[in-house]
Amino acid sequence: MAEDTNKDRSRPPLRVRRVSLDTGRENVVVISRHSSALRPDVFRGFSRVELRTGPKVLLATLLITDDDALVGPDEIGLSEPAFRRFAEPVGSLTAVSPAASPTSLDAVRAKIQGQSFKPAEIEAIIGDIAHYRYSDMEIAAFLIGSASFMTSGELLALVQAMARAGTQLKWPSPIVVDKHCIGGIPGNRTSMIVVPIVAAHGLTIPKTSSRAITSPAGTADTMEVLCRVDVGIEEMKEVVAACRGCLVWGGHVNLSPADDILISVERPLSLDTSEQMVASIMSKKLAAGSTHLLIDLPVGPTAKLANANEARRLRKLFEFVGDHFGIAVEVITTDGRQPIGSGVGPVLEAEDVMAVLTNDTTAPADLREKSLRLAAHLLEYDPQLRGGSGYARARELLDSGAALKKMQDIIDAQGPSSGRNDVGKLTFDIAATADGTISEIDCLQLNRLARTAGAPIDKGAGIRLFRKIGDRVEKGQPLYRIHAYDQSELDLAAAGAKANSGYTVGTRQPVTGETTAP
Repeated sequence: MAEDTNKDRSRPPLRVRRVSLDTGRENVVVISRHSSALRPDVFRGFSRVELRTGPKVLLATLLITDDDALVGPDEIGLSEPAFRRFAEPVGSLTAVSPAASPTSLDAVRAKIQGQSFKPAEIEAIIGDIAHYRYSDMEIAAFLIGSASFMTSGELLALVQAMARAGTQLKWPSPIVVDKHCIGGIPGNRTSMIVVPIVAAHGLTIPKTSSRAITSPAGTADTMEVLCRVDVGIEEMKEVVAACRGCLVWGGHVNLSPADDILISVERPLSLDTSEQMVASIMSKKLAAGSTHLLIDLPVGPTAKLANANEARRLRKLFEFVGDHFGIAVEVITTDGRQPIGSGVGPVLEAEDVMAVLTNDTTAPADLREKSLRLAAHLLEYDPQLRGGSGYARARELLDSGAALKKMQDIIDAQGPSSGRNDVGKLTFDIAATADGTISEIDCLQLNRLARTAGAPIDKGAGIRLFRKIGDRVEKGQPLYRIHAYDQSELDLAAAGAKANSGYTVGTRQPVTGETTAP
């Protein structure tokens, strides 16, 4: 073993070359089969290599090429993510050697065999994931092992480890409020209305939000239509000091960095367990310095939570974790049978938000009302506000234009947006195939169709809704309009919508106030 190590050290270094490969999250490097420093057969049995320049170390998956024009014999090619993370200039020298798997994987193997994680083991695993030392296959092993069972102690340790792995924010205000929806409902862009209402009242609400992973828009994607969201930590603090609130992308301030990595592997595998969902959300809120948190749980046939029993179990998990970490958590269930607002996709959702804030008579009433009710819950955390007056105060701030002014202040403080933010001009209308009353809307299908049309990458792509549950329609009347920039994406979305529009037209008129939400 000592002899092999000496041989590794005697290998000449390779020159860094930037290779235009987008490998997602994974670090990937490429060497020539004719490498002057490395024999590819040395790496047989190793899935990864270690790059080392001084104290800087990068673990990466190794690929071998026969094309010396791509990577020469004295070079090592770094994919775009690897080049960005290694942060060494092109042409610099780096030592390369086989890399063993992270030792924390031993705990993952033990978990799969039925053992429980120790807190230190979870800390090590999350640290390795946050530093991109796990492959997607190894992350999947951790998730599957955790999905089989997770004790309450493991859940608390996971929240703590995920929060510690990144930035941990502290605020001078004794009360720092926040809200979070578990997602799954198209167009549910309440945060962009709630934040300016609450900030206009005077409470501190530093809102960090995610970009879309499997949905057609995250709050950060939609807010980016109006202003910059890739705000650094110091800038974020300045915005909050000036405006009492912000709406920024959490990934840029490095809150719970392992979370987005875990989510991107969870979703394709449908491993969104209650424990993992709670750990994801609560780790970010703990890292964000929240003292009071409102959780929105939409319940409906095609929402993440199908019934009241599922919502009740999730509520208790949120309360358990909140109590342990000293965060006052309030959980409410809302109607998740259908989209909120009339737009699905960043630009269309931003138009809905601004229509509500400007008190436009054509603004979606459901988005306005839900936002007011959520804001009311947060305003009730103000000890100076009389109990029960939160809703009236929220409506006063919205109707008076104070919330709009606060939103404009936040937009100005975060800076102008860049990129294309117009609604897609290519359109296709999906019409009702029969007379009747809309009885069901499939939220998952509408999300799929909006993404197929190009959202959120194309911010102006998506769906504009014309009908909701309970509306009467006649055969041939449009249910919604698909917007896109690209004709091929429009054609694909239209074909999917014609096969399954996501709408069910029945003959029974729903009873007023009927809902599946508890």
